[in-house]
Amino acid sequence: MELSTRYSPEETEDKWYQHWMDRQYFRSVPDDREPFSIVIPPPNVTGVLHMGHMLNNTIQDILIRKARLDGKNACWVPGTDHASIATEAKVVKMLREKGITKGEIGREKFLEHAFAWKEEYGGIILQQLRRLGASCDWDRTRFTMEPKLSKAVMKVFVDLYRKGRVYRRLRMTNWDPEAQTVLSNEEVLYFEENAQLFHLRYDAADGSGQSIVIATQRPETIMADVAIAVHPEDDRFRDLIGKEVLVPLINRPIPVIADEYVDREFGTGALKITPAHDQNDYEIGQKHGLDVIDILHPDGRLNDKAQILIGQDRFEARKSIKKLLEDAGNLIKLEDYQTKIGRSERTNSVVEPRLTLQWFVEMKEFSSTALHAVDSEQVKFWPSQFWNMYYNWLREDNVRDWCISRQLWWGHRIPAWYYGDHIFVAETAEEALAEAREKTGQADLQLTDLQQDEDVLDTWFSSWLWPISVFDGFEDQEELKYYYPTNVLVTGWDIIYLWVARMIMSGYEWSGELMGLDHVLEHGRQPFKDVYFTGMVRDSKRRKMSKSLGNSPEALKLLDNYGADGVRFGMLSSGAAGNDIIFDAPFDPQTKEILNESKLCEQGRNFCNKMWNALRLIQGWEISDEAPEAATRAVNEMAGRWLENKLEGLVKKLDGLFEEYRLSEALIDLYKFIWDDFCSWYLEMIKPDYGQPIDRATYKQAIALFEKQMTLLHPFMPFVTEEIWHNLRERAEGEDCVISKWPVPAASDAKLIAQIEQAKSVVTSIRDIRNSKGIKMKDPLEVYIQDGENAGHLLAVGGWSDMIIKMGNLSKLEATTEDVNNSVSFLAGTETFFVVLNQEIDTEAECARLKEELAYYQGFLKQVNGKLSNERFVNNAPAAVVDKERQKQADGEAKLKSIEESLSQLGCN
Repeated sequence: MELSTRYSPEETEDKWYQHWMDRQYFRSVPDDREPFSIVIPPPNVTGVLHMGHMLNNTIQDILIRKARLDGKNACWVPGTDHASIATEAKVVKMLREKGITKGEIGREKFLEHAFAWKEEYGGIILQQLRRLGASCDWDRTRFTMEPKLSKAVMKVFVDLYRKGRVYRRLRMTNWDPEAQTVLSNEEVLYFEENAQLFHLRYDAADGSGQSIVIATQRPETIMADVAIAVHPEDDRFRDLIGKEVLVPLINRPIPVIADEYVDREFGTGALKITPAHDQNDYEIGQKHGLDVIDILHPDGRLNDKAQILIGQDRFEARKSIKKLLEDAGNLIKLEDYQTKIGRSERTNSVVEPRLTLQWFVEMKEFSSTALHAVDSEQVKFWPSQFWNMYYNWLREDNVRDWCISRQLWWGHRIPAWYYGDHIFVAETAEEALAEAREKTGQADLQLTDLQQDEDVLDTWFSSWLWPISVFDGFEDQEELKYYYPTNVLVTGWDIIYLWVARMIMSGYEWSGELMGLDHVLEHGRQPFKDVYFTGMVRDSKRRKMSKSLGNSPEALKLLDNYGADGVRFGMLSSGAAGNDIIFDAPFDPQTKEILNESKLCEQGRNFCNKMWNALRLIQGWEISDEAPEAATRAVNEMAGRWLENKLEGLVKKLDGLFEEYRLSEALIDLYKFIWDDFCSWYLEMIKPDYGQPIDRATYKQAIALFEKQMTLLHPFMPFVTEEIWHNLRERAEGEDCVISKWPVPAASDAKLIAQIEQAKSVVTSIRDIRNSKGIKMKDPLEVYIQDGENAGHLLAVGGWSDMIIKMGNLSKLEATTEDVNNSVSFLAGTETFFVVLNQEIDTEAECARLKEELAYYQGFLKQVNGKLSNERFVNNAPAAVVDKERQKQADGEAKLKSIEESLSQLGCN
């Protein structure tokens, strides 16, 4: 079959993905093989594929495909997260567009609409991941609100409650007025924003004419003021302490109190105390026994307690009250300044501090466990520097209890039932009723007498169980014992506390209880052994790619333009583990069409075509069973030995890079090897002369070497490698690249490799001289090597000189002790070569070139000598590093000597 002139992703990707699915290569069930398991960071059911997903899932796919090639039982569990806040907002918006409100239809009907929405849209991102090549076990797809996973959530909540580690309390919390729910501290993002300080005058209530000026960013909350606080040692306000002042506009008297919390240097040195709308004010209010006046509705509008501007949104009220304060003469001045504003991670709404009754998890013991797991390297971070961020989140003085209740309907409803002052926490309503009857002594109580808590649990409360619950570990531990601990978690560092730390906490809390002490002592309690942190995907201006900024191309359009392999190459080659990815793909913000080439993805697409052209080249050769002439045979055998030995070294290096999750380096090393060593050198070395056949032994070796490289590259670029694999030779049924065997590295001949690398350097230098002198490739040249022990040895290596003669188009390559007239010299390794020119040499230009080369090596040698003269370096550096520097020194000295001799021969001054 004749191959197309270019590799075509659109004709390849769907075909091979369906083939892999049909053959069930991604399916995993426990057996006697070593397991290698990964659980996907579950994307929100509201989500569609974006750049961050592509990076994260490409890395996971590389690791799982590598494990599959290693012969392990590779299990990659996919799934989605119900995303309480985001999904409820989507469904509310959908209903609003139909003229339906959430309150009108009630909880049950709302949930029917929510589940219907989830069924229609919730799996889109998982389908899109297939376009990327994600080799998940799709039969294992899980959803955080499916019955078994929901049951696990209930079980854990009840367990923690009975252990005294879950409690309910009235506390100041972060409130999202748009989603109308509380948020945990970690779901509030702080940004530097422009604001104004309002300097307001509060007049003394006794009519004495005294007053006190405060500075506030939030004048709309003054109606909730219950005191003015000053520092007890601030002489400016000493005579006002204990007196009352009037709140502007509503004239309610409030006391002036003294508290050391007040910063005398900030603003005016006087602080208005609004316990209902500020965390610190609440604590001061509790300390001084002050009232709490909440003037805001849950949606951020002013309520009746505000007395003025009732019904206005808080920011609308800020504008309105400015005019009122000016008219009343209480606004002294406005001052521009920058401050940190907390915004909801999900809705971007400005968060309100609000006193609410919520459920919490006590976190100190959990945090201590999570710290120890990473500090003791039971869980290893890659890169390791993320330990510092992790430690800062979990250190004892920074730990806060986790607020786990949310004022939503979509999610896991809290399994707590109320009857009078009693709370009954149980996994089911029936269990709660039985407990209520027993504890109250009222045997005739009915379920209708109990009121279940209206709130749902924080989404992360189900996600922290993910490595256990996806294997149904809270019901049956057979699969859990096989796949747990999972091998590696791939995630972004931005959820290091929200998710990573909490999964570690839950793993240590329940794995022992579920699987038994003996099992976890042998296999581990941690949910994963390694955590690989990806960087953020950023644009060319280093801004995080996001929908709100409109700086992210549509992922599917990138896949359409460059193919999955091109995009995977572009994503992965642009940054190492933990480092941000600078991804430049110019696109139209409206249509998301790609306007110009993404250099990174284009490089990946070009790589596909380079390999495709290598395949076409090989397939175009006529094969002969006759032995080639001696020189050709020598070149072919040497080329094969060289590439095989170099490939062994590459495999060994790749194994080390995979162990350290240096996947970007691994891909680039493979890219260079395939493009340069295989395509540009090896195939040129063995390529038969025009119209001549290639011998069968060399052809079969070339196919085998190509095949081996496709196995190595397959985890990174699965589609093109599978396509080439099947075009290299006839395959038996089921003989696919995806399940081929990752090679075990053998010892490599470093001396042989060095000799051929030197020969390549000779060929390159000859070609450079041809280009600089305008000598055509078809014109043969004479080349001499300065005679010496090493020169003679090189010329004796089978195929060495024949390769140089072939690829440099030489009529002669010999050693000489004589001066070579009318020649240009160059260095390759420590040997000097002379290229005879059929034209007069510009001695002055050649002297200038050699002097420039001399200066370079003098500088090089000075740097090396500096290192070797440093006793600390010589005594402390690894012996191999010192030996390498000494070899550089010897090579540099030899090169200097050779250049100086050439300068002397030319008579250069």
